[in-house]
Amino acid sequence: MARGDLLVSLLQASTEGDLKKVRSTAEAIIADERVKNHHILADRLTRAMANGNHPRKMEFAGGSRQRWRDYAIEFVPRRRLEDIVLPDITRQACRELIEEQHRASVLRAHSLEPRHRVLLIGPPGNGKTSLAEAIAESLAVPFIMVRYEAVIGSYLGETASRLKHVFDYARTTPCVLFFDEFDAIAKERGDTHETGEIKRVVTSLLMQVDALPSYTVTIAATNHAELLDRAVWRRFQVRFELKAPSERELTKYFDTFVKTFDRPLGYSAATLASHLGDVSYAEAEEFCLDVRRRIVLGMGDNSAKQEVGNALKLWKERGKASEE
Repeated sequence: MARGDLLVSLLQASTEGDLKKVRSTAEAIIADERVKNHHILADRLTRAMANGNHPRKMEFAGGSRQRWRDYAIEFVPRRRLEDIVLPDITRQACRELIEEQHRASVLRAHSLEPRHRVLLIGPPGNGKTSLAEAIAESLAVPFIMVRYEAVIGSYLGETASRLKHVFDYARTTPCVLFFDEFDAIAKERGDTHETGEIKRVVTSLLMQVDALPSYTVTIAATNHAELLDRAVWRRFQVRFELKAPSERELTKYFDTFVKTFDRPLGYSAATLASHLGDVSYAEAEEFCLDVRRRIVLGMGDNSAKQEVGNALKLWKERGKASEE
């Protein structure tokens, strides 16, 4: 059974003839039923909206429920917030956001909505995608990643139309909707070098983001915050900057890695962090995977310390090659 407040809101909107509110409330009811695993009822409600006689019926995601899959990837999130090294202030802000989503009914009882739009900024390889996935895991909702290679089209209005299919679906399903490399579709409209088409895309994008309900958490990530349209910034209630890790943060990361082995590696976490130098979290993770591969494939021919030492030598040589 749908929540009472949603049914009251739907009845009021119908009495007042507010079609926009009827549609958004119906989408919220559908999303609420999906959270309860009432998928048969949710599908029937979806079909009922799509089959209505109103001329605006095609705006609803009846067809978009299928077509959105051409432009985005949905998967079950695996990374956990506890497994990601974050500054204390960022971790606390994430926990507050997650609590607001979990206790949204309490906020709505006081005419408040949970925050649901997050902007992640920082150089590549430092956890933006991992953090977005971890937020989805903490909320126990699907993680939907937009595919730009499929979304961006060469014809007038094509990109905006494809994005709309994704947004239409996201409105009916509690999820984390993730835009990586957000500057690709949210560039500054005042840039004289950009075409009129990208400006129309940005305008449409901002309108779609504004229309998303609070149970859809939108997370955008960018390596080039300076390229974003100025209107983008005010859309996001929470903004995190994920910088390259310090040696102390790398030590914490490697400490977790070292503890996963049932035998000593011969190198402390602090020594590993010191030897690798200035690397991103993605590079640190790749080093850890290299070590794990060598130990598994070595079958005990070399000690763990030898395998780690060999891996460090290879990484140092790789660093020299990149400098050249």
